[in-house]
Amino acid sequence: MKITPLDIPDLYCIELELREDERGYFARSFCQQELAAVGIEFTIRQMNRSLTRAKGTIRGMHFQQAPKAEAKMVTALRGRVFDVAVDVRPSSPTYGKWVGLELSADNKKIFYIPEGFAHGFQTLEPDTELQYLMSEFYSPEHARGVLYNDPLLNIAWPLPDPFLVEKDLQWPLIDSSR
Repeated sequence: MKITPLDIPDLYCIELELREDERGYFARSFCQQELAAVGIEFTIRQMNRSLTRAKGTIRGMHFQQAPKAEAKMVTALRGRVFDVAVDVRPSSPTYGKWVGLELSADNKKIFYIPEGFAHGFQTLEPDTELQYLMSEFYSPEHARGVLYNDPLLNIAWPLPDPFLVEKDLQWPLIDSSR
């Protein structure tokens, strides 16, 4: 695994190191020892999958607040997404800043998103399927979000006129006063 830090501290892009032969490939996609070597302590408590049928759909921006805050490792099993993490840690110097990565079945990248970040994505192809490794169990009473098109965040979503469900259109703006 190649683990690369991104522009906001604690966010990482993980790239698989494929061992290929005539059968196909083999790659390690999770290794606690390699993650710990760069300071990532991650215990898998839950694994989720999502299928999004329509190109241009945005899911997000979701997170869980303490004491049920969660870290995520997200990868595309089929299709392609623009995957985004927004720093929502009130005391962080990068509060309100975001990083986006293209995840696809072809590039096999994994986005590591620690606790304290809202997460969302826009599908770039129809019938896109993602897998999430989660460090915490889902807790509806701790679930929160921020509005995907908050002008303070100014996320550069790649496709215009996205489709969102009502739940994701109801999230508040990020707290600029924090």
